[in-house]
Amino acid sequence: MDLYSLLREIADSWGLLALFLFFIGAIAFAWRPGSRPLHDDAAAVPFRHDDAPADDPSDTEART
Repeated sequence: MDLYSLLREIADSWGLLALFLFFIGAIAFAWRPGSRPLHDDAAAVPFRHDDAPADDPSDTEART
């Protein structure tokens, strides 16, 4: 058996298993207990400065 065939067999079996376990671990990490506050905080990032006053669009002096 040449090296290419050996590496291909390893990638077909053990590589697939390793990537599948990594995927399951990532899902478990995201859905672990106690992670809801972290995810809620990350989801609110775009809206953190919504209470800041908007600039006056008629004020052309401030833009230049």
